[in-house]
Amino acid sequence: MDRLRIVGGQRLQGAVTISGAKNAALPQIAASLLSPYPLELTNLPDVTDVENMLGVVRLHGADVTRSAHAATIDTSAAVSKETSYDTVRKMRATVLVLAPLLARFGHARVSLPGGCAIGARPVD
Repeated sequence: MDRLRIVGGQRLQGAVTISGAKNAALPQIAASLLSPYPLELTNLPDVTDVENMLGVVRLHGADVTRSAHAATIDTSAAVSKETSYDTVRKMRATVLVLAPLLARFGHARVSLPGGCAIGARPVD
């Protein structure tokens, strides 16, 4: 079949808002730990993993202000170099804070990540 022909019906119109991608937002939130200045991230999806990652940077001392689909993250007062197991067990992406913490403080400590058990997913 080369084409699909629709006869009748009503003309569709309107707008659809596409939220940002979770897998793009999580590394950006983690990277905010590198900045000595406040950052605003926009078009963040309203999903649990994004909220969890914002919680992780809060635990490191960042001031996070969340609005509709955006967040302002100020890490100028961030002091913590460790991420506990209780924090990282919620999702695998928390390992993303390791490099920014290492770059900023010279050393870092992050427990092995948790997340869903869908099979072998090594961190390498």
